[in-house]
Amino acid sequence: MADRRGQLVTRVRGMLGEALGATRTRLSTAQAELTTARERLAKVRRAAAVVPERVGAQRDRRLAEIDDRHAARIAELARRAADAAQREAPGAASADWTRWRPTPTRRAEPPGALRIGTVRIPGAEPVPALVPLLDAGHVELTGDDREGCDAVVSALLLRGVGRADPGAVRLVGYDPEHLGGGLAGFAPLGTAGLLTFVGPGGLARLLDDLVEQIRRINETVLAGEYGSLRELAAATGRRPEPWRVAVLLGGDELSRHERGQLDRVVRTGAACGVHLVVRGVSLPEDPTVTRVGAHADGARIGGPTGLPVRLDPPPPPALVTETCREVAARVNAGPAPTPFTDLLPPPEQMWREDSATGLTAPIGEGPHGRPVLLTLGDYPPHALIGGPSGTGKTNLIFAWIGALAARYSPSELEFYLLDFKEGVSFARFAKGRRDPSWLPHMRLVGINVNTDREFGLALLRFLAEELRRRADAAKKHEVTKLAELRAVDPTGHWPRIVAVVDEFQMLLAGRDVVAREAADLLEDLARRGRSQGIHLVLASQDVRGIEALWGRPALVAQFTLRIALPKALRILAERNDAAQSLPRHHAVVNAESGMAEGNQVARIPSASDWETWSELQHRLWRMRPQDAAPARLFDGDAIPRLADAPDFRALTAPETGHPRTPVALLGEIIDVQARSAALRLPRAPGRNLAVLGTRVDEACAVLDAAARSLARQHRPGTARFSIACLDPDADPAARSLYEDLADDAAWYDEETVGELMAEAAEGLATPGTPHYLLLFAVDAAAGALATRIGRRTGLEELRRILHDGPERRTHVLAWWRGVARMRADLGGPAARTDQIGAWVALDAHGGELGSSLYPGTGGPDWYPRPWRGLFFDRAVHRTGQVIIPYGPAR
Repeated sequence: MADRRGQLVTRVRGMLGEALGATRTRLSTAQAELTTARERLAKVRRAAAVVPERVGAQRDRRLAEIDDRHAARIAELARRAADAAQREAPGAASADWTRWRPTPTRRAEPPGALRIGTVRIPGAEPVPALVPLLDAGHVELTGDDREGCDAVVSALLLRGVGRADPGAVRLVGYDPEHLGGGLAGFAPLGTAGLLTFVGPGGLARLLDDLVEQIRRINETVLAGEYGSLRELAAATGRRPEPWRVAVLLGGDELSRHERGQLDRVVRTGAACGVHLVVRGVSLPEDPTVTRVGAHADGARIGGPTGLPVRLDPPPPPALVTETCREVAARVNAGPAPTPFTDLLPPPEQMWREDSATGLTAPIGEGPHGRPVLLTLGDYPPHALIGGPSGTGKTNLIFAWIGALAARYSPSELEFYLLDFKEGVSFARFAKGRRDPSWLPHMRLVGINVNTDREFGLALLRFLAEELRRRADAAKKHEVTKLAELRAVDPTGHWPRIVAVVDEFQMLLAGRDVVAREAADLLEDLARRGRSQGIHLVLASQDVRGIEALWGRPALVAQFTLRIALPKALRILAERNDAAQSLPRHHAVVNAESGMAEGNQVARIPSASDWETWSELQHRLWRMRPQDAAPARLFDGDAIPRLADAPDFRALTAPETGHPRTPVALLGEIIDVQARSAALRLPRAPGRNLAVLGTRVDEACAVLDAAARSLARQHRPGTARFSIACLDPDADPAARSLYEDLADDAAWYDEETVGELMAEAAEGLATPGTPHYLLLFAVDAAAGALATRIGRRTGLEELRRILHDGPERRTHVLAWWRGVARMRADLGGPAARTDQIGAWVALDAHGGELGSSLYPGTGGPDWYPRPWRGLFFDRAVHRTGQVIIPYGPAR
């Protein structure tokens, strides 16, 4: 029992020892692990103490990087926004007031958005704050900052006016509280009609007018073809309507009608260039409305939660006034003319039109950008043009002629142009020294004919004869109109004729035979010319020219096409004053006899300068037919030369014998053709010539031309020319003639002229060689001729030669320095003058010539003028013929 207990104790003790050992081992291990854990904890604590500092530094570095990238991005965005704003609103649309000036865009381009302030972005340059207005929408101003609102209104209006073409922006002000004071700086625009004010109570009328403008533009301008004026301008390059901006500054509560009209303007106005800038008037919600709130604590675009902006200060008052004055002055001066090429067809389409039924060509651009056409045909047949000096009448004529000439070939159209005012602008249509080209359509150009009314009468006579020729042809072919005649006679030459007479009132001035015949011919041509393709275009810058027509209502009624230039009077109907408000380079075209309902306003291109016209004329000249001849140019200030006269060049001497009927050329007839005044010298009584007057050069020129033309018809040695010069002033001309006639001429002076008379009288007994006595100032030899040589005095021999000589081939061509002196040499006041069969009066008045030299009583209706003569041949003429003596041969 005891052993078992001892064994058990020993066993227990062994087990406890083992347990104690194991425990001690685990304790030691635990203590080691505890030490290790404590060491690890210390390390962790030490490491944890370092992390916040490192993480903070890393965080700060990352935040700094983010801030830098953000700032760079903001700066880049701000720069790009500023660049976009500059592109959208260049020049006057966004420039600072310190360097602001008007910078108009092209008319077809919208001005873009307009600056009212800046957007402040931290760390970046300010960005312009832009508001869309013209062609974009409307602007409503709200808030308690009145000065800020006023600044926005002034900025928008000035920038819009300065960015658009002068006159392209029109303002209407409604300011019932301050009666226009809010727009006082823009008042100079009113002088050009660009600013109008509507008084209190006028808002309804203003809105009604804006709605009517929108309706008209939609109906007649856009016409369903374009959605807006901006779209039209982009497609055509032209903007036919201005921008209209109505500025509404407060007022009473709107009526139901006013609110309805305002809503219509908001919805439809922007597409038609009608815009609103309002303060104190609420606009309806619409995408086209931009709201700007100006408050004491700042301003915003787009409402209370919109983009904050810093408003610009108002433009300086002096800048506003000066700009508006400059714009008004430019508008009052008128817009620049459009290019002449706008009237012309493409080169490949020139001369493609047919004039059988009429002539149609554009004259300019209408207010809607479409061409305004002029037509001459059965209706309207003739045109009347009027306008004061400097309004562009000559330019209009050039433009019309150019537009027609580019469309119709010379076989379809001919021009006859007559200019009664001084100047040579129309001479370019004819061949000249500076430019050898000419307009192939032009048949006649008369310039500087202000003192040669006879030339205008000659043109009317020529047209009357052409009218008779065409009427005879129409009668022969049993037709009535030119189109029908051309159809049945295609081989005939039947172009339409356009005769332009500038300052035509000169033809109708006075109550003489020229005026009476000219009026009769004009009336006949106006009445019957339409059917035969002869059209008259009469122009005048003087109201008296128009008044000259009113006494002939039948004549005026034919001119149904009226063209009135600015300030023209009495061209249009009595109550039609459309021309009084025309700007420069514009004209009212009316094909309804001037009635107001026929008005069309055309902007006339610049066509009269040399380079513009020369390019077209050279092109058409190169296209001319091979047989084309240059136009006849009659210059009233030019003195023709005998050597250039076609009649003189046509003279020839017969191979044998004497010319059948010698012809003495005395000068150029004032006529459509360059014909010479010819005195036929057959063997018949009275075939002598008297030159009457005191003008030495002109008298010598007449005798010189007569002698040279006669000499050209005789072979050397077959005619005698006896030259007696009795006036020292005539000696150079007479000597020159004597030297050129050489062996066929004999010279006489005061001492030997008596011998000439005796010799010539004696030669009458045995007529043979033609003998021409050229007596220069024969009346100066009265003393010498009073001396008897044989049985008779020299004067008696002269009278005998005058009486009997022509039948014996002896003709006297003498110059007397007065009608009374000639009568004295012929035998006194009661002497017969039958032996003077022809005469040329220079500075001798019509009353001096009397009934003995001229048929009827009182003498011819003749007033002397420099280098002109009145030629009368008893055997040919019923009335005198005005001639221009040929200039000196050398």
